[in-house]
Amino acid sequence: MRKLLVTGAIAVAALATGAVAIAAGTTEHPPHKHWHFQGPFGTYDRAAAQRGYQVYHEVCSACHSLALLSYRNLMELGLTENQVKDLIKDIQVPDLNDDGQPIERPARPSDRFKKPFPNEAAAAAANNGKAPPDLSVIVKARENGPDYIHGLLVGYVPFDKLTPEQIKEYAVTKDDNFNKYFPGHKIAMAPPLADDKVTYVDGTKATTDQEASDVVEFLAWASEPHMEDRKRTGVRVILFLLAMAGFMYAVKRSVWSDKH
Repeated sequence: MRKLLVTGAIAVAALATGAVAIAAGTTEHPPHKHWHFQGPFGTYDRAAAQRGYQVYHEVCSACHSLALLSYRNLMELGLTENQVKDLIKDIQVPDLNDDGQPIERPARPSDRFKKPFPNEAAAAAANNGKAPPDLSVIVKARENGPDYIHGLLVGYVPFDKLTPEQIKEYAVTKDDNFNKYFPGHKIAMAPPLADDKVTYVDGTKATTDQEASDVVEFLAWASEPHMEDRKRTGVRVILFLLAMAGFMYAVKRSVWSDKH
């Protein structure tokens, strides 16, 4: 009897797992892209990251903050201090004057990235009750972060392109934003990118896919700006350990050679 109960429990668990797998299989996952920064020897594509900053500055910064970065960090992308100063010359940041009165002044490289809203309550009030997330570590905070964010940015489907089944199943109206990679598919954020949304300084053609790829490259760097140093250190440690292992083996052979 006990064996029968155990067998039945296993069968039920297998059926439940299969049902979950089938249900999960109906969810469309963002396609995998090759990213320069992935893998044990991956590095950031600095030209793409610089373009990605331009996309962030001209499009994303209106709603999303990058609270953990300072403007001087952009020099780690290969920009000079004068280039950084030129990039931020039109940005006004809040400060206090000598009398303690609030003022706005031009941004300095030492300033943190300017927040689009003074506080979270103001951000929520301006965005239908939901404050847009900070993007400082967004790539690390999402599973398969680079692919997910890229898919989200390019995954919008216009209402007139939806099937009647999709409209009925997800209760989509013309006022909703449908995204095939967003859980639940209805997303509050309108499509942020479009072809030629920005005019790249280096002349690269600004397709939606290019803009999405570049801003992901920039946000990946923002999430882990010291990744390349970490990987270089890891390679050195592994090489040291291999050399040490070879040395210890040679010592062992030398010490025990007369014992056999």
